[in-house]
Amino acid sequence: MMRISTNTIYDSNISSMNQQQTNLLHTQLQVSSGLRVMTPADDPAAAAQVIEVSQSNAANTQYATNRNAATTSLSMSEGILQSVTTLIQNIQTTAVNAGNGTLNNSDRQTLATNLQGQLNQLIGLANSQDGTGNYLFSGLQGKTQPFTTTASGIQYQGDSGQHLIQVSGSQQMAVNVTGADLFMNVKNGNGSFVTAASSNNSGSGIISQGNLGTPPPTAAQQGNSYTLTFSVSGTGATTYTVTGTDPSGAALPASSLPTANQPYTSGQTISFNGLQFNIQGTPASGDTFTVAPSSNVSLFQTVQNLITTLNTPVVAGNTTSSAAFTQQLNQAEGNLNQGLNQVLTVRAAIGSNLNTITALQSSGSALGLQYQTTLSQLRDLDYSKALSQLSQQQLGLQAAMQSFKTVSSLSLFNYM
Repeated sequence: MMRISTNTIYDSNISSMNQQQTNLLHTQLQVSSGLRVMTPADDPAAAAQVIEVSQSNAANTQYATNRNAATTSLSMSEGILQSVTTLIQNIQTTAVNAGNGTLNNSDRQTLATNLQGQLNQLIGLANSQDGTGNYLFSGLQGKTQPFTTTASGIQYQGDSGQHLIQVSGSQQMAVNVTGADLFMNVKNGNGSFVTAASSNNSGSGIISQGNLGTPPPTAAQQGNSYTLTFSVSGTGATTYTVTGTDPSGAALPASSLPTANQPYTSGQTISFNGLQFNIQGTPASGDTFTVAPSSNVSLFQTVQNLITTLNTPVVAGNTTSSAAFTQQLNQAEGNLNQGLNQVLTVRAAIGSNLNTITALQSSGSALGLQYQTTLSQLRDLDYSKALSQLSQQQLGLQAAMQSFKTVSSLSLFNYM
């Protein structure tokens, strides 16, 4: 029979009680924290998953914060562009009113004065700032005022950079609009080509803005420029001849143009090479009209040109002066329409982005709930099970302590 020393009994019981106290303390900490997995040792596999899911949840939370910032920025820009839209429409109304034949030079100058105030408002809106003092439309140069007035007109001082925000794990979104794209790079004319009458014309011909024909210009015809030159015969018959140049400036061959001396009738549709427009009135012999690819013109310059047109006196009873005024007014109206379309296109893009953010916020909230559920399943404590285990551990520790007390009091001398 093996003999067990008193020290062994003491050491074994103390070690057992220490272990039970450790287990009891651990369970108490779990109950107080509500967590089943407090250290990787509690459940190595679950602990690894907790880290992974927590990182994904943190990223999803940051994306939600980013989306809120994007919504604020886009909504602010949309608010300003709504005011810009209203202002352009008011300017268009002024331009239409200016075409009223009952107005005299003084009336038109009054309209020009009103337009100057509207132009100043437009510049002010284009220089709008956000709540932190950054300019909305200066690209990445947030502290630089985008539009300044110089001797040569309104100049853009910003850049073409875009603020990109990560709104989801796979998508970035631009949350700003550059002033150059919005106000400066507006295609003139009808957006495809621009028509104009020569300032030296002596007749009363007025060329329309026109539009692309069916079929539109071929690839070889795109970028060409044309000149219509009118001729009036001794019998009063009016004809026109079309000449043209390609983008390099070289003359187009006659075979690619309408035959010379086409008969002219006021208001008739003139169509060739995928372009169509009309000329109304009575051109004089030698009068010319041009058709060229649209180019960029600033919205500010369009309004300024309209102001200049309204401030220029029209000679009463002079058909040439009236035709020149009407031609310039039509060009301004066409350019304003293009400017409005530009703003509306940008607003549509902003609206689309806001809708995308709303959808992402909804899916992000659902994903966040899923992450929280997964984390709860991995690390949260089952209180019923833990409290039962705590009671068992308390009972076990009490039994161990009681038995140790009983065993430690045993002595042979008690029976001698």
